[in-house]
Amino acid sequence: MQDQEIIELLLQKNEKGIEILLKHYEPLIKYVIAPILPNPQDQEECLSEVTLRVWKGIDQFDSCRGSWNAWLTAIARNTALNHARHNSHHKHTENVTENMLSEKPTPEEIILQKERQEALSRAIQRLTPNEKILFYRKYYYLQSTAQIASELCTTERSIEGKLYRLRKKLREMLGGDFYA
Repeated sequence: MQDQEIIELLLQKNEKGIEILLKHYEPLIKYVIAPILPNPQDQEECLSEVTLRVWKGIDQFDSCRGSWNAWLTAIARNTALNHARHNSHHKHTENVTENMLSEKPTPEEIILQKERQEALSRAIQRLTPNEKILFYRKYYYLQSTAQIASELCTTERSIEGKLYRLRKKLREMLGGDFYA
Protein backbone atom coordinates (compact mmCIF):
# COMPACT_ATOMS: atom_id res chain seq x y z
CA MET A 1 0.00 0.00 0.00
CA GLN A 2 1.28 3.44 -0.92
CA ASP A 3 1.79 6.19 1.64
CA GLN A 4 -0.88 8.32 -0.02
CA GLU A 5 -3.47 5.58 0.50
CA ILE A 6 -2.62 5.40 4.21
CA ILE A 7 -2.83 9.18 4.47
CA GLU A 8 -6.24 9.19 2.75
CA LEU A 9 -7.60 6.53 5.14
CA LEU A 10 -6.33 8.53 8.11
CA LEU A 11 -7.82 11.77 6.75
CA GLN A 12 -11.16 9.96 6.42
CA LYS A 13 -10.75 8.83 10.06
CA ASN A 14 -10.97 5.22 8.87
CA GLU A 15 -9.55 2.96 11.61
CA LYS A 16 -8.11 0.69 8.94
CA GLY A 17 -5.61 3.50 8.33
CA ILE A 18 -4.18 3.00 11.83
CA GLU A 19 -3.91 -0.76 11.31
CA ILE A 20 -2.06 -0.29 8.03
CA LEU A 21 0.10 2.48 9.48
CA LEU A 22 1.24 0.19 12.29
CA LYS A 23 1.71 -2.75 9.93
CA HIS A 24 4.04 -0.74 7.67
CA TYR A 25 5.60 1.82 10.00
CA GLU A 26 5.72 0.30 13.50
CA PRO A 27 9.33 -0.93 12.98
CA LEU A 28 10.44 2.54 11.85
CA ILE A 29 8.68 4.24 14.76
CA LYS A 30 10.20 1.80 17.26
CA TYR A 31 13.61 2.31 15.64
CA VAL A 32 13.32 6.05 16.33
CA ILE A 33 11.90 5.64 19.84
CA ALA A 34 14.25 2.92 21.16
CA PRO A 35 17.44 4.98 21.66
CA ILE A 36 15.47 7.66 23.53
CA LEU A 37 13.36 5.31 25.66
CA PRO A 38 15.25 2.12 26.50
CA ASN A 39 12.46 0.73 28.72
CA PRO A 40 10.14 -1.55 26.63
CA GLN A 41 7.07 -0.44 28.58
CA ASP A 42 7.87 3.22 27.87
CA GLN A 43 8.38 2.34 24.20
CA GLU A 44 4.93 0.75 23.99
CA GLU A 45 3.28 3.72 25.70
CA CYS A 46 5.13 6.08 23.36
CA LEU A 47 4.13 4.04 20.30
CA SER A 48 0.50 4.37 21.34
CA GLU A 49 0.91 8.09 21.85
CA VAL A 50 2.61 8.49 18.45
CA THR A 51 -0.26 6.62 16.81
CA LEU A 52 -2.78 8.88 18.54
CA ARG A 53 -0.88 12.02 17.52
CA VAL A 54 -0.76 10.87 13.90
CA TRP A 55 -4.51 10.09 14.02
CA LYS A 56 -5.38 13.48 15.49
CA GLY A 57 -2.84 15.53 13.53
CA ILE A 58 -2.98 13.93 10.07
CA ASP A 59 -4.60 17.07 8.65
CA GLN A 60 -1.38 18.96 9.53
CA PHE A 61 0.72 16.79 7.21
CA ASP A 62 1.77 18.74 4.12
CA SER A 63 3.77 16.89 1.47
CA CYS A 64 5.06 20.24 0.17
CA ARG A 65 6.87 20.84 3.47
CA GLY A 66 8.46 17.39 3.74
CA SER A 67 8.13 13.69 3.16
CA TRP A 68 5.72 11.36 4.96
CA ASN A 69 8.65 9.48 6.56
CA ALA A 70 10.20 12.72 7.83
CA TRP A 71 6.87 13.87 9.31
CA LEU A 72 6.25 10.51 10.94
CA THR A 73 9.76 10.18 12.40
CA ALA A 74 9.64 13.77 13.70
CA ILE A 75 6.42 12.99 15.55
CA ALA A 76 7.95 9.78 16.93
CA ARG A 77 11.14 11.51 18.04
CA ASN A 78 9.39 14.49 19.64
CA THR A 79 6.88 12.26 21.41
CA ALA A 80 9.69 10.06 22.76
CA LEU A 81 11.65 13.11 23.96
CA ASN A 82 8.53 14.49 25.66
CA HIS A 83 7.95 11.10 27.29
CA ALA A 84 11.57 10.93 28.49
CA ARG A 85 11.37 14.51 29.80
CA HIS A 86 8.14 13.72 31.61
CA ASN A 87 9.69 10.59 33.17
CA SER A 88 12.81 12.41 34.36
CA HIS A 89 10.77 15.33 35.71
CA HIS A 90 8.67 13.05 37.88
CA LYS A 91 11.69 11.11 39.14
CA HIS A 92 13.44 14.26 40.33
CA THR A 93 10.64 16.29 41.88
CA GLU A 94 11.81 18.72 44.50
CA ASN A 95 10.11 21.09 46.86
CA VAL A 96 9.47 24.42 45.23
CA THR A 97 10.48 27.43 47.23
CA GLU A 98 9.82 31.10 46.70
CA ASN A 99 13.55 31.71 46.17
CA MET A 100 13.87 29.40 43.17
CA LEU A 101 14.60 31.10 39.87
CA SER A 102 12.18 30.73 37.01
CA GLU A 103 13.18 28.11 34.44
CA LYS A 104 11.62 30.18 31.67
CA PRO A 105 14.19 31.81 29.40
CA THR A 106 14.31 35.58 29.12
CA PRO A 107 13.32 37.24 25.82
CA GLU A 108 17.01 37.84 25.07
CA GLU A 109 17.80 34.16 25.65
CA ILE A 110 14.94 33.16 23.35
CA ILE A 111 16.26 35.40 20.55
CA LEU A 112 19.82 34.11 20.98
CA GLN A 113 18.61 30.52 20.98
CA LYS A 114 16.63 31.08 17.78
CA GLU A 115 19.63 32.72 16.08
CA ARG A 116 21.84 29.80 17.10
CA GLN A 117 19.31 27.28 15.80
CA GLU A 118 19.14 29.07 12.46
CA ALA A 119 22.94 29.23 12.20
CA LEU A 120 23.22 25.53 13.02
CA SER A 121 20.54 24.68 10.46
CA ARG A 122 22.43 26.61 7.76
CA ALA A 123 25.69 24.87 8.70
CA ILE A 124 24.05 21.43 8.58
CA GLN A 125 22.71 22.18 5.10
CA ARG A 126 26.30 22.76 3.94
CA LEU A 127 27.42 19.28 5.09
CA THR A 128 27.86 16.40 2.65
CA PRO A 129 24.98 13.89 2.48
CA ASN A 130 26.96 11.29 4.49
CA GLU A 131 27.84 13.88 7.14
CA LYS A 132 24.18 14.92 7.42
CA ILE A 133 23.10 11.30 7.87
CA LEU A 134 25.70 10.76 10.58
CA PHE A 135 24.76 14.03 12.31
CA TYR A 136 21.05 13.25 12.35
CA ARG A 137 21.52 9.66 13.50
CA LYS A 138 23.73 10.68 16.43
CA TYR A 139 22.32 14.03 17.51
CA TYR A 140 18.72 14.05 16.27
CA TYR A 141 17.69 10.41 16.64
CA LEU A 142 20.10 9.93 19.58
CA GLN A 143 21.40 6.59 18.29
CA SER A 144 24.39 5.08 20.05
CA THR A 145 27.76 4.97 18.35
CA ALA A 146 27.61 1.17 18.53
CA GLN A 147 24.25 1.07 16.73
CA ILE A 148 25.43 3.43 13.99
CA ALA A 149 28.66 1.46 13.51
CA SER A 150 26.80 -1.84 13.36
CA GLU A 151 24.27 -0.61 10.81
CA LEU A 152 26.94 1.04 8.65
CA CYS A 153 29.17 -2.07 8.85
CA THR A 154 32.12 -0.24 10.37
CA THR A 155 33.82 0.10 13.75
CA GLU A 156 32.78 2.31 16.64
CA ARG A 157 36.23 3.89 16.51
CA SER A 158 35.64 4.88 12.89
CA ILE A 159 32.29 6.46 13.76
CA GLU A 160 33.81 8.29 16.74
CA GLY A 161 36.52 9.70 14.47
CA LYS A 162 33.97 10.85 11.90
CA LEU A 163 31.87 12.45 14.63
CA TYR A 164 34.93 14.24 16.01
CA ARG A 165 35.77 15.64 12.56
CA LEU A 166 32.12 16.55 12.00
CA ARG A 167 31.93 18.49 15.28
CA LYS A 168 35.21 20.24 14.44
CA LYS A 169 33.89 21.17 10.97
CA LEU A 170 30.67 22.55 12.46
CA ARG A 171 32.65 24.58 15.03
CA GLU A 172 34.67 26.14 12.21
CA MET A 173 31.51 26.91 10.20
CA LEU A 174 29.74 28.44 13.18
CA GLY A 175 32.67 30.39 14.59
CA GLY A 176 33.60 31.06 18.18
CA ASP A 177 30.66 33.37 18.94
CA PHE A 178 28.26 30.44 18.62
CA TYR A 179 29.58 28.82 21.79
CA ALA A 180 29.82 31.96 23.92
